Amino acid sequence: MPNAEKVATVAELTERFQNSSGAVLANYRGLTVAQLAELRRSLGDQATFAVVKNTLTKIAATEAGVADQLGSLLNGPSAIAFVKGDVVEAAKGLRDFAKNNPALEIKGGVIDGKSMSPAEIDRLADLESRDVLLAMLAGAMKASMANAVATMAALPTQMARLAAALEAKRTSEEGAPAPSETENSTQNEAEAAGADAQAEDPQATTEDSTED
Repeated sequence: MPNAEKVATVAELTERFQNSSGAVLANYRGLTVAQLAELRRSLGDQATFAVVKNTLTKIAATEAGVADQLGSLLNGPSAIAFVKGDVVEAAKGLRDFAKNNPALEIKGGVIDGKSMSPAEIDRLADLESRDVLLAMLAGAMKASMANAVATMAALPTQMARLAAALEAKRTSEEGAPAPSETENSTQNEAEAAGADAQAEDPQATTEDSTED
């Protein structure tokens, strides 16, 4: 029958698996107590690093639903980095420490429910951190807003040019402008004068007809 201490340990590990965004397993054999302390400091708030017992950890992994991803990695001396912050920053911290302290061997892990090999964790460490990505996104959004403001500011000028172009096109299609009212009045007066002259001299019209 399991004792209370083992039950508490399994419960704590299960909770860590469930509340962490990732867990990275490592072989810590060869590291001194001072080096382990240095590793914990280098991880900072991104992850907690704990030496674990394989048997109890397998039980906890089963209860947390990650036994398929981690079960085969729990052999030999094992320690787990439970990621509670940025998984990229945590991966960078582990990778950089392992470069300077080759005794730390990354076995693999699980990130957001997905099994990760040592090579995948190393590639994850090459990505930009969450803060950097957010800063890049904010910069892109700021640039887009600036472009939108510039476009809106240019609309009145563009609309005025469009209106002028449409007016020029309409005038060209209609041709020369219609006669003015003054020209129409002069033409009507001339036609009326001709009619009056013919009415005053009907004989001229008769004589013209006789001559014909």
